[in-house]
Amino acid sequence: MISIYHNNRCSKSRDSLAILNEQNIDFKVIEYLQNPPTAKQLKTILKKLKLKPYELIRKSEVLFKTEYKDKDLSDDEWIEVMINNPVLIERPIIVNGNKAVIGRPPEKVLEIL
Repeated sequence: MISIYHNNRCSKSRDSLAILNEQNIDFKVIEYLQNPPTAKQLKTILKKLKLKPYELIRKSEVLFKTEYKDKDLSDDEWIEVMINNPVLIERPIIVNGNKAVIGRPPEKVLEIL
C-alpha cells in the first residue's frame, strides 16, 4: 500500500496527492502534523529515501532558523527533533514498499509507482 505523508497547506503535497488520485490506485494519507511518525518509522522512511536525518529537515522553517540552525546534533537527536516538531519534516513523502521519494517536484511520485 502506498502512503503519503501529507500536509494540506503545502501546494507540493496537494499536487502529489492529486497525482496519486489521477493514477486511480489505493493509497493511505498520513496527516503527519497530527500523527507524527515514530522514531522507528522515521528511520525506516529515511532508509528508503537514502537520506540522513538532517537532510530531511525543512531548513526554510522559522523554527529551524531560530532553534536548530547552528546545532550540531546526532542522527538520533535530529530524529527526535522531527518527532517533536513534525513541521520540520520535508514534505510530502510518498512511500511504496521499499521505495520512497519526496514529492518535490510532485511528479517524482511517478518514479515509485
